[in-house]
Amino acid sequence: MRLKDRVVVVTGAGRGIGKATALELAREGAKVAVNDLFQEMIDEVVAEIKAQGQQAIAIKADVSQSEEVEQAAKLVLDRWGRVDILANVAGIYPPVPLVEMKEEQWDRVFAVNLKGTFNWTKAVLPTMIAQKGGSIVNIASVAGAVIAGPWVAPDLCHYAATKAGVLGFTRAAAMELAQHGIRVNAIAPGGIETEGTQAMAQSMGAPEEMMAEMGKAFEGVVPLKRFGRPIEIAKTVLFLASDDSSYITGQLIVVDGGFSVQ
Repeated sequence: MRLKDRVVVVTGAGRGIGKATALELAREGAKVAVNDLFQEMIDEVVAEIKAQGQQAIAIKADVSQSEEVEQAAKLVLDRWGRVDILANVAGIYPPVPLVEMKEEQWDRVFAVNLKGTFNWTKAVLPTMIAQKGGSIVNIASVAGAVIAGPWVAPDLCHYAATKAGVLGFTRAAAMELAQHGIRVNAIAPGGIETEGTQAMAQSMGAPEEMMAEMGKAFEGVVPLKRFGRPIEIAKTVLFLASDDSSYITGQLIVVDGGFSVQ
């Protein structure tokens, strides 16, 4: 087990990439703090982890609220005394055309996707600095990391901006925190099929037949000819969280089936 007895916090862990990450890191021996806004979801994830014979706690907290995050971090420290790994997965992506986007819609996406990453990072830094080590893995996106045609982020200017911010934050934090033995890296997923992306597609109001055709068209421009799966991002998080990547910091790993190299 690559993460035996290490303490991990996974945000956005109620479903999708976050859930897959929490379960995968637990399989590798980690004690996992499962953070999300939805109590029922995180309770189910914790139950799955405990069924694997590993330790986990459910922590309901809004990543955009610094006081809630600080209290959540305290709960983890009170329970296990340290934090070794932080996976900042929480993110939202409600599609809105730029010309129609309201300020509050822009602000909410920034509050969750970028400020949430900052809030949790800041909350775990004191213990990581005291431990002289830790690994922080941030979820960015191809939408904020590459320019690859109109498929990248239709109606998602706010989302793309936050993910570009996550990448900049990752690189700057990696430079600043290397002196403490803390590594900070990012992952840029491409098209990953999750409950969230399915809900986004439904919210666009297009007929199912049209959505199916759009899905096929997307798969057609991806060299591997398919959408990605949450477990494929989770396994990349595992690599960056573990000692397998001990000499890697400040880097971005793109996981997009080859989409961005075209």
